[in-house]
Amino acid sequence: MSFSPYASNGGTVLGVSGEDFAIIASDTRLSEGYSIHTRESPKSYKLTPQTVLGCAGFHGDVLTLVKQIEARLTFYKQTHNKNMGTASVAQMLATMLYGKRFFPYYTYNILGGIDDEGKGCIFSFDPVGSYEREVFRAGGTASSLLQPLLDNQIGFKNQEGAEHVPLTKEQTIGLVKVHSLALTCRQHDRFKIFHAVFRTCCVPVMDGHGSYHRVIQTEIYSFRNLPVHS
Repeated sequence: MSFSPYASNGGTVLGVSGEDFAIIASDTRLSEGYSIHTRESPKSYKLTPQTVLGCAGFHGDVLTLVKQIEARLTFYKQTHNKNMGTASVAQMLATMLYGKRFFPYYTYNILGGIDDEGKGCIFSFDPVGSYEREVFRAGGTASSLLQPLLDNQIGFKNQEGAEHVPLTKEQTIGLVKVHSLALTCRQHDRFKIFHAVFRTCCVPVMDGHGSYHRVIQTEIYSFRNLPVHS
């Protein structure tokens, strides 16, 4: 059996942005193969008062990457006496990932928060630092199941004659919960080991009074006791 510096600890992250909010949702199960290490390991990390990182994959790389980001953000704040903006954090993360391109972090990264204009924003990344700003994106082991749902329900793809009405924060959170439940119902046994149910939802929200005050709310919900049909 050959040695590998990586391990797959599974996990799925989901990001959705709106007019004045952004949502980063993740599952909370940490596993390897058929072994479950813990069911209480959220994959969303608060970086600043307006920015949250959803990060899944190899848990060792996740912890290292988050630690490196937090160190740079602390240095920035002590130097400039202010927090780094969400778009700047995205650019910094892209540079960090590109710097490790020859031995990349095995992570799926989705950054969400509020930009300098008070609008919600989501940034998705590939393993070596290429990134773009999007309205919604899923990453991780269940992204192939979640992304078509997001394309249909939020991007209005394959809906002829549908009125493109932006969703409110409450509607979007409800949609994230529905998608999460659909995911748990469709997973086969091994897939269920890898990402189980979504249980955490972090929502950076502007207060709406023009002061650009950001509040990050965290909601934890469980589908564990709901019937899941095979």
